[in-house]
Amino acid sequence: MLSQLETAAVLPARDIKRARAFYKDKLGLEPAEVHEGEMRYRTPAGASVLVYETENAGTAKNTALIWMADDVEAEVARLREAGVVFEEYDMPGLETENGIATTGQERAAWFKDSEGNILCVAQVV
Repeated sequence: MLSQLETAAVLPARDIKRARAFYKDKLGLEPAEVHEGEMRYRTPAGASVLVYETENAGTAKNTALIWMADDVEAEVARLREAGVVFEEYDMPGLETENGIATTGQERAAWFKDSEGNILCVAQVV
């Protein structure tokens, strides 16, 4: 049954070396596994993220991955110090202030990785 199996997020990368440098230098992540054209990250909670090389990278217009934080403002500040640039939105239903949006019971901030994938840091409030 699928409910008993491990799941993994999958992110495309046009340049796997550039992606690895971004994830290490900007996000502070080291891959648990590295193979030709791909790398896998694992979180202490058991989540898995596979980054693989493909020409399709950065074409999705939706959030591809979310990290849940206890303090989104602190996480945004830490990422900014590392050079991450956060998206600013001003549209019906979604407006950011200093990169952070408050929607219902969540605060969230979005940024793009080196490959154009839209990533998010969020907090349930």
